[in-house]
Amino acid sequence: MKLIVGLGNPGSKYVGTRHNIGFRALDLISSRWEIKLAEKRPKAILGIGSHLNEQVVLVKPRTFMNNSGEALRYLTDRFGTNPNDILVIYDEMALPVGKIRLRASGSDAGHNGIKSIISALGTDQFPRLRLGIGRPEQNLDQISHVIGKFSHSESPLISKTIATVLDLLDTMFLEGLDKTMNVFN
Repeated sequence: MKLIVGLGNPGSKYVGTRHNIGFRALDLISSRWEIKLAEKRPKAILGIGSHLNEQVVLVKPRTFMNNSGEALRYLTDRFGTNPNDILVIYDEMALPVGKIRLRASGSDAGHNGIKSIISALGTDQFPRLRLGIGRPEQNLDQISHVIGKFSHSESPLISKTIATVLDLLDTMFLEGLDKTMNVFN
């Protein structure tokens, strides 16, 4: 069983923000794979189904980004999921808008959501997909940047990037993580 987790903040005021790009990616995955995100749990909203003969649980944490680990701990305990069978999709300021990076493991690199997950799982050995949101303009602080929305010129890039996530996941399910990193990084 694979857990595919999109990180973001709950609430209507965060819809469409840079920080919620993980939620946006998960919404597209849910739609294309016809796995409805409908099962409400205390810490997450789930969609349970299958894709390419693989059991899949789509996960949107109901916690705020900085507490995402609470949801992952709850779900790994419930489903008995190995951290290697988790893919976390989230925003990354260190990457330009539209760029993606898939990694098998690694540090939190200053991302508080990932820091929370590493702490809750007790390991940094889980795959993660970073979606580039770019750095803030000189006159904008980081918090305003991540909770801000994409510009009109960035929106087509983001739509294309999120569509690429679907191809990446198909490759990962069929060819494995290493091959997928070689193709998409």
